[in-house]
Amino acid sequence: MSTIFARIINGELPAAIVYQDDLVTAFRDIQPLAPVHILIVPNKVIPTVNELTEDDERMAGRMLLAAQKIAAQEGIAESGYRLIINCNHDGGQEVYHLHMHLLGGRRMGRMVAKPKE
Repeated sequence: MSTIFARIINGELPAAIVYQDDLVTAFRDIQPLAPVHILIVPNKVIPTVNELTEDDERMAGRMLLAAQKIAAQEGIAESGYRLIINCNHDGGQEVYHLHMHLLGGRRMGRMVAKPKE
């Protein structure tokens, strides 16, 4: 299965890559929602969190460690940042290749807006 993220990882599409190793690739979001908005993506196509297996444990941990390194590199580790993984339609997932958003560079608002009554 090919995704837009797989094409970026394979060098078929341009992207501002900020981190890459044998398990994950991270690049700047083309429609940033914060001054720092980076996507951290497994090099292997896994559609959603629901498809993770125990074999993916090392890669999943690497995603978090990559986020830590990137936050320091971007100068937002001390002020703070947010990590988000969306899963499936109701979770807000748009690209079905597991990815984690790293957002920072400003104060983040509420995690989820309260429903209107």
